[in-house]
Amino acid sequence: MTDPLAPLLEDPGAFALFLDIDGCLIDLAPTPEGITVPDGLPDTLARLSDRLGGALALVTGRKLEWVDATFGRTFPLAGLHGFQRRRADGRVREVTVPPGLDRVRAQVAPFADIPGLVVEDKGLAIGLHYRQAPERMEEVKATMTAIAAGIGPEWELQFGKGVVELRPAGATKGGAVTAFLNEAPFAGRRPVTIGDDVTDETMFPVANNRGGLSIRIADPSEPTAARAHLPSPAALRASLERIAQWDA
Repeated sequence: MTDPLAPLLEDPGAFALFLDIDGCLIDLAPTPEGITVPDGLPDTLARLSDRLGGALALVTGRKLEWVDATFGRTFPLAGLHGFQRRRADGRVREVTVPPGLDRVRAQVAPFADIPGLVVEDKGLAIGLHYRQAPERMEEVKATMTAIAAGIGPEWELQFGKGVVELRPAGATKGGAVTAFLNEAPFAGRRPVTIGDDVTDETMFPVANNRGGLSIRIADPSEPTAARAHLPSPAALRASLERIAQWDA
């Protein structure tokens, strides 16, 4: 299989790299807190960032604080699908949470007692995970849809792999990538966007429209705007390690 990231070996200075985390850099786990960061991955990302002149950002549904604590390193980052954004200069922008989140917490809380369901409170958003209870998918979707209808237009639902999340409306991962591309050291580079889920789909057209690379970690038969695929997070990590170690 041809490595879709091969162009980065030839001219890393021409590219800016935007990476999702769960299901992309790291393997999915039954619960949000059950993931494991492979040994050496943070160091690989740090070396890769150096090769790219700092033009590497993590773009994730996780909170900024969780990423920093888990990876033990600080990267430019868009957290909570773009509602938090740390620029390369370290400045952080975070949206104001619309009213109603406490009411949502109270409505979702009883589901934490149902076997197989997990409530994830991100502070700016709340997710209800059903990965361990797939038979409850329709129930979870109906519940979260009803809650969203009652909280108002300042909130929206985000459907992902085994999770439905209620979050403030407006921001997307694609919007975060676009904002990074207007700033140093990302400006003037071809974006490389890599993700695995529907939440990452807004990134891929940004890369496609700017002559970059869009890659989804998924079965090639799945519908996507990405123009290339890798089969697994392990395959992506191996490719990133090759680029990080390669000496021109």
